Amino acid sequence: MAENIPVELPIVDIWTIINSILVILIAYLFIRAITFILVVISERAGQYRITVKMVIPLLKFSIYGIAIYIVLKDILHLGSEQLILFGGLLGAGIGFGLKDLFADIIGGIIITLEKPYQVGDKVKIGDYYGEVSDIGLRATKLVTPDDNLVSAPNYLFFTQAVASANAGAPEMMVVIDLFIDSDSDSVRAIKILKESVATSKYVYISKKRPYTVLMKDFPFYRRLRAKAYVNDLRYEFEFESEVTRRTWIEFSKHGIKAPKVNVMEAGTLSKAG
Repeated sequence: MAENIPVELPIVDIWTIINSILVILIAYLFIRAITFILVVISERAGQYRITVKMVIPLLKFSIYGIAIYIVLKDILHLGSEQLILFGGLLGAGIGFGLKDLFADIIGGIIITLEKPYQVGDKVKIGDYYGEVSDIGLRATKLVTPDDNLVSAPNYLFFTQAVASANAGAPEMMVVIDLFIDSDSDSVRAIKILKESVATSKYVYISKKRPYTVLMKDFPFYRRLRAKAYVNDLRYEFEFESEVTRRTWIEFSKHGIKAPKVNVMEAGTLSKAG
């Protein structure tokens, strides 16, 4: 029965091809322009910086979707037979090697709609941690603390856990660990660390975003852990560095020292015994 159904391939002339290329080019240039404008606006939006950047992937997918629709309408005329033929060719292409690309695109759409992370968030995807600079059709781009640009395929969203440090908020928690000798004055050390955190120019403190300093004893040392929010996630490492530097300056003034122990592996220790 299928052999008796006539399927006519659409005739594509040179002007249709040129028009399709122009549509894609205009969509690309428009996306670049609107992305640039929104990034500039976001940098001036203060606490709404990430909120503004959230619009970028939504606009990107919408514009590309409209462009693809216009191109298909010109080429296939969106007739039922042409759509069936195109669907069959697309299915065959996915089966013969485009499944990863298809998974990336679907992943990008789901990321844009469900928002497990957004442009401007600090996230960990696989082995990479950094700030999300772009969510594209195929990959999410991260800027790592070493200023490397990493492209993580969107399909990783389906196969690996993704951790967002700030979940769309401009501020984020930073954990700072310091280690002191067991004989040092831990009460004064905690007080010094609290003052260093609370007076930092990068800290953000509110009822919903409190800070705390905890101490835990270990056999040869004590760990002081400060947990506080930085007022802009881009200053994560500056905040950690400033608090650490100021705290150790005060530690040295009050005779609070770092632990001095020789760490031995368990295997070596058991052999010596």
